[in-house]
Amino acid sequence: MNSPRVIDNRTARRLFLQRQGRSFPPHRKLTDAGLLALIEHLGFVQLDSIQTVERAHHMILFARNQTYRPKQLARLHEREAALFENWTHDASIIPSRFFPHWKLRFAREQARLSARWRDWHGGAFEAELESVLQHVADNGRVLARELGNDDPATPKTNGGWWDWHPSKTALEYLWRCGHLAVAARDGFQKVYDLTERTLPAHHYEPALDEAETIDWACRAALERLGIATSGEIAAFFELATPAEAKAWCLARKGSELEEVLVENAAGGSGKSRPRPAFCFADMDPCADLPEPPNRLRVLSPFDPLIRDRKRTERLFGFHYRIEVFVPAAKRQYGYYVFPLLEGDNLIGRIDMKHERDTGTLRVKGLWLEPKVKLSAARMQRLEAELERQRRFTGAERVVFEKGWVKEGA
Repeated sequence: MNSPRVIDNRTARRLFLQRQGRSFPPHRKLTDAGLLALIEHLGFVQLDSIQTVERAHHMILFARNQTYRPKQLARLHEREAALFENWTHDASIIPSRFFPHWKLRFAREQARLSARWRDWHGGAFEAELESVLQHVADNGRVLARELGNDDPATPKTNGGWWDWHPSKTALEYLWRCGHLAVAARDGFQKVYDLTERTLPAHHYEPALDEAETIDWACRAALERLGIATSGEIAAFFELATPAEAKAWCLARKGSELEEVLVENAAGGSGKSRPRPAFCFADMDPCADLPEPPNRLRVLSPFDPLIRDRKRTERLFGFHYRIEVFVPAAKRQYGYYVFPLLEGDNLIGRIDMKHERDTGTLRVKGLWLEPKVKLSAARMQRLEAELERQRRFTGAERVVFEKGWVKEGA
């Protein structure tokens, strides 16, 4: 029996970059059709409300193409219904042609969320489900704030998700289970409508059995990861369970799939022995991998390239965590620090904020990885990227705080 092939770390890293849209020309004009193709190539784009520089979904797309503008995403979602919002590992924007596969998730969510949310929110929301759904059917699009609590004896909430009023919880439950869809956004607030009124029928109506969706979810995930373990395949869309993804891989091992060993990056906790993983047997991971653009790019903390922090450390030797929920005194870097990608390497992180009241993109800190120096050429690349970020956000100027280059540079 032959030993598994060993895939060197740089090949695995470049393959993942290519599958995540990082090897595409970042300056080529992005049409709406091109944007939809990009999102389909990625599989989904995670949504997040934090707007330290720009919201995560916009930064994810801008990092792949500098001609992207947020109004394009709104057109595809709200006018064309080519995208829909729901959950993968978190709230995400997803191509509408994938919608039939989410029906399996919806069916599974109904039982899971009913029990879980009953513990968190109490059971009052379940009594609201039928009336909330009927209200949307009769009255059309609705925001959560338009329902609210009418009972004067019920105290007003502070707005945290754990403190939703029953109607808000019912709306979210109906959305998570596929009965409602997010038809638009008002600021960053969801505007709900019936799913059948939101999505074109050819996306909404097809029925697929469980096996079809599990096969699609595993296959589509591996296509977008390049090389992956069964656990990473399951975690990509979170449609198939880890057990289902493992069974899918084992059933195809030696035919459709090849088991390989992937070398870990030097540094971090990823410096151990090569890790077993799967790739498609008819794919040569070493063939036709483009050279990633050498420009320096800011990544959102929710960029799919780094979402799986353990995979990031194995492939790039880069340890990263977001410190939003870490007390300020215990933060190593900052509240919302952005990783920096240069070519096929994660070279550091930057702490910056768009101060909208003064029109300033303020750079508060830069930390480079060990052995990475802030050479004149690298500084030029950083300044060019910050200028792109300035134009994208609409800031008027970039300002560097005193002492912005931190230890390790």
